[in-house]
Amino acid sequence: MRKFLIGLVLFVVLAFGGLKLFEITNYGGVAYYTKITTTGTKIAPQDDAGNVYVDYRYNQPGYDKQGHTQTLVFNANKSRPLRVGAYLKVTYNTKKGVTAWEAVEKSAVPKPAIQKLE
Repeated sequence: MRKFLIGLVLFVVLAFGGLKLFEITNYGGVAYYTKITTTGTKIAPQDDAGNVYVDYRYNQPGYDKQGHTQTLVFNANKSRPLRVGAYLKVTYNTKKGVTAWEAVEKSAVPKPAIQKLE
């Protein structure tokens, strides 16, 4: 009986540790594709030193490989708006929101997503 209890406790500890490790390593998220259709909303936040910098915020739909939609809210982190008509691959995490984005060619966008974007 004692060996069984030790084994059960060890199993529970390893299971929770494995789930936590999975969550940490799987931080990335799901890839969504979007097409820039506006110049975004200009924002001018300040850093801790009081310096003002220009940024652009976007709020638009994105589509995954199967064509499922997700509202994506992200900042461009550039002093100028993104090019209208540009295609982006956006990494979306359910807990953190948009964690990364990169420009891609239209040919790199999956067919179900392209059909919804045009």
